[in-house]
Amino acid sequence: MHVRTTQSWALRPATPDDLEAIVELRAVVMRPDLVRLGRYDEHRVRQRMRDSYLPEYTSVIVVDGQFGGSVTLRPYEDGHCLESFFIAEELHGRGIGSAVLSALLSRTDAEGAVVRLNVLQGSAARRLYERHGFVLEREDPVDVFMVRRPPVRTA
Repeated sequence: MHVRTTQSWALRPATPDDLEAIVELRAVVMRPDLVRLGRYDEHRVRQRMRDSYLPEYTSVIVVDGQFGGSVTLRPYEDGHCLESFFIAEELHGRGIGSAVLSALLSRTDAEGAVVRLNVLQGSAARRLYERHGFVLEREDPVDVFMVRRPPVRTA
């Protein structure tokens, strides 16, 4: 993955050494929604990330030279699956998540690829995804599964 930058953030390829920082960020960021859904488990929230970590498809979000989050965009069926998109809480509301998502979707749009993701029921992140063109595919009591198709190219 190429590094994309703006004035305040950049993406860099993740390494195996980034895992524990991502694990801890996941535990902090997901806690309120998991508690609300009655599904928070201190060990499980960390172990699921350890078990599913794919550094070859993951980028670290660097903000002002510091670890600010992560995002995984892995191959999936007819396109990609967006996973493990976490931004440090102190960075929320600064437009970084939207900028990172826009950069990733520009790449998938250029490929003509579909992007899928799932978000926890009631998560504020759902509004971010909807603003970027994701629509409901299906849902269950815990997760909302969303899809975004690339824009139709006109000749």
